[in-house]
Amino acid sequence: MTKYGSFPGARPRRLRTTPAMRRMVAEHRLHPADLILPAFVREGAAEPVPISAMPGVVQHTRDTLRKAAVEAVDAGVAGIMLFGVPEDAKKDAAGTAGTDPDGILQVAIRDVRAEVGDDLVIMSDLCLDEYTDHGHCGVLDADGRVDNDATLERYAEMAQVQADAGVHVVGPSGMMDGQVGVIRDALDQTGHEDVSILAYTAKYSSAFYGPFREAVGSSLKGDRKTYQQDPANLRESMRELALDLEEGADMVMVKPALPYLDVLAKVADAVDVPVAAYQISGEYAMIEAAAEKGWIDRDKAILEALTGIKRAGADMILTYWATEVARGL
Repeated sequence: MTKYGSFPGARPRRLRTTPAMRRMVAEHRLHPADLILPAFVREGAAEPVPISAMPGVVQHTRDTLRKAAVEAVDAGVAGIMLFGVPEDAKKDAAGTAGTDPDGILQVAIRDVRAEVGDDLVIMSDLCLDEYTDHGHCGVLDADGRVDNDATLERYAEMAQVQADAGVHVVGPSGMMDGQVGVIRDALDQTGHEDVSILAYTAKYSSAFYGPFREAVGSSLKGDRKTYQQDPANLRESMRELALDLEEGADMVMVKPALPYLDVLAKVADAVDVPVAAYQISGEYAMIEAAAEKGWIDRDKAILEALTGIKRAGADMILTYWATEVARGL
């Protein structure tokens, strides 16, 4: 053996020597078509309303929402997920504004569809929490508990009015048992066979939703632990996945993203349908807050977080940075 025999022959660093080399051998790449922009539209707003816990994100007016949709198309973003924020006076125990054809979400769907047509996949949040005076994702029974099956009837109505308004994809996010099957039946029976379902398959009861509550003007009393998943559980997500697929889900989602990358990877390995992950409000807020204090490099942190979600198996990522990142890509 020569005096050089102790040096390594295999040197992974050779493939990291230059930016061009690293780019060439990159195993995962973000693309604008991977990204979906969540957007909030506030009923009666004359100008955009900033969300204090989510710097740079607003509750849109109808006009600024249309503009945001056009900007997303121009940047190459794949889709937009719409959330309605009704006037407080229109909230009630049954979430009636959520099934009113002239409710803010249905109006917003029509606005965006008229503005961008099929150039952007228009998605809608199918849930009652924005519209109920108690803030839960379903109707309550006499004991104040969320009534699963009564809520399914409301979801079926919501699916119909959102599809009538022109949505391409509905996103049932309430975590009611059987919601995908009921919604699929409601869509099919009303001539909306082409409307897809993005199932919120693994939606965890997370501490990271805090800023979102401000974004939608939530009236929540209590918590959602009886229907959203326990952060301790993984096998439960796989059971939810099997049920959603059996009921007709076209796509499935894990929410939140970063704290549940293990769940995302397991779901992605198990299915042959597209998989989405939602980089939620708390994930957004943490990066923005740390960057504002100068603790991290904002742009690099955003891309690193999104790449991690992509690497874990997401085909699509819902992120409030969608348009900004797509422009950069």
